[in-house]
Amino acid sequence: MKFIRNHLMFIFPLMAILLGLEFYLVFERTTNTNEKGLKEGYSMLVVTKEPMEISDFQTLNSHISSVEKIEREGIVTEVVKGVSKSSSEKILAALPYFYNLGLDTYIHTSGLEAIKKDLETDENIKKVETFGTTYQSNYRLFSFIKLILKVFIGFMAVVSLFLIIKQMEIWKYAHKERMQVMEIFGAPLMLRSGVLFRMAFMDAILSTMLVSGIFFYIKFYWAAQSGIDIMMQNQEALFKLSDIAILLGSSILIVIIAVYTVVFSSKGAQE
Repeated sequence: MKFIRNHLMFIFPLMAILLGLEFYLVFERTTNTNEKGLKEGYSMLVVTKEPMEISDFQTLNSHISSVEKIEREGIVTEVVKGVSKSSSEKILAALPYFYNLGLDTYIHTSGLEAIKKDLETDENIKKVETFGTTYQSNYRLFSFIKLILKVFIGFMAVVSLFLIIKQMEIWKYAHKERMQVMEIFGAPLMLRSGVLFRMAFMDAILSTMLVSGIFFYIKFYWAAQSGIDIMMQNQEALFKLSDIAILLGSSILIVIIAVYTVVFSSKGAQE
């Protein structure tokens, strides 16, 4: 029972770090999809005196990726109902030209103002409307959620790493005599610490398998039945096979850091 408890005290903190890492990977993939949707759904309105092509707008700012011309005839039809044909033609001739501009990326609100200033340098452009209030609200919400998640995962990772190192110290003291004998006979540090590496590597592999299994279940079973739109729409982003390699590599790196932290700190204390 003590053996199992000691390993669980190592596995649980390591799983907490790996869960946080996987949640971050999933969040990044999901938000990237949503950001792409926001980018594609966003457009700024530009009013010009004379017709312009997409190359004209891109010369002013390289972030302009698409241009949709708003037909003036439709605007005139709504405005001049009951007016004579000659009058409607005069109104049409007097109207400026309207364009919806799409961007190539989801940028900071200050970037929108920079684009607006670049466009307004052209004398042919009368007005630029960025709809900044709505865009700014969405951007700040995404940025705030990302920041909170990063802080939480970072804090959890630090606390969990301390718990892992503490458990590693317990293992070291349990095998202290064996390691001291090997040191007397001139065994190198890697060989003396081999027992710690073996135990930790086994737990790292087990932790990776457990975390992968949790997200595998979430992706293929829970997400489809959850009824949560964002989970169902982004089911492919919930887990990828490449995540297993990332989790395993991260867990092994944590093990190496923990072992060497314990070995070198205790060596310094003994000296």
